[in-house]
Amino acid sequence: MENYTLLKHAQDGDSESFYILMDQHKIQLYKIAYFYLKNEQDALEAIQEITYRCFIKIKKVKEPKYFSTWLIRMMINYCKDQLRKQRRMNNKNIEQNSVVAEDNQLQITDRMVLEAALMELDDKYEKVIRMKYIGDMTIPQIAYAIGKPEGTIKTWIYKGLSKLRSQLEKGRG
Repeated sequence: MENYTLLKHAQDGDSESFYILMDQHKIQLYKIAYFYLKNEQDALEAIQEITYRCFIKIKKVKEPKYFSTWLIRMMINYCKDQLRKQRRMNNKNIEQNSVVAEDNQLQITDRMVLEAALMELDDKYEKVIRMKYIGDMTIPQIAYAIGKPEGTIKTWIYKGLSKLRSQLEKGRG
């Protein structure tokens, strides 16, 4: 069954069609949630919450071709909300608490440097870079999710990557 038909059936209350749709997106949703939340348990909880929210709000999807984008936007917004709550509770940046072997330390340091550089970007640049390179979204999907023209998204990605590259080069020097 094609996605358009699955969505229409799910919107009409067919739980099997809804299950198939969610199953098709679970890996991508997990990747996004894990990237943002950096914790398997939190990522799985995020998928559970988004599945529930999607089930409740699926009738609001007007364009079937944008179902994936709609679902991903819900996940990103949920993750950002969770991070804000954690930051308020901790009143400082989230830190990794896991113990890592020495040979993995360099990889983790690189990831932390990249994450810190991403967080220094303007929100709009950070968001489109994460959507493009972490969420595997296309330019049209990002444009629809954010509500901006594709040309704007391309410009933001270009400028964001330029600023990111500059920050990373400063850090090495």
